[in-house]
Amino acid sequence: IPRVRFVEAGLALSYYQDNSKPASKVTSARACFLLEEVIDGRDEDFVKYIHNMDPNPLLDPDESGYDFALFLAFTQHVQYAKTGGLVFISDYQGNDKLLTDPQIMTHPSVSEQKDMFGGGNIEKAVSEFETRHICNHFCKWPGFELEEFGGEVA
Repeated sequence: IPRVRFVEAGLALSYYQDNSKPASKVTSARACFLLEEVIDGRDEDFVKYIHNMDPNPLLDPDESGYDFALFLAFTQHVQYAKTGGLVFISDYQGNDKLLTDPQIMTHPSVSEQKDMFGGGNIEKAVSEFETRHICNHFCKWPGFELEEFGGEVA
């Protein structure tokens, strides 16, 4: 079982203080920055495992990292099943220890037609998950009792 997590992230706000009035304590946000933990390694170590348009690995079976990508596809299957077909995480990228920039994929009923999770939330991906996801050997692990979706087992 891979030991992987998402990078730690936070927001940093830069404020401008109005010094035109001596007793003024009024400040306003000047800039906002998203800070993320650095993923160490070479550029070639950074891999896009699963795109947000497809719930299956982008890698070919003979490529390094394919089995890890299968595991990530399995995690999507678990998320989809445990949320009653409403949500899963996609756009897995990074390395085999740290992932970054995920996309939350939601069924249209979750956001009530509002853009809650940005342009990368492709609601069609959730609606078509059961026909597009191809189960793999992880999906067959006992205890999860996952319904088999898609075509042949990868």
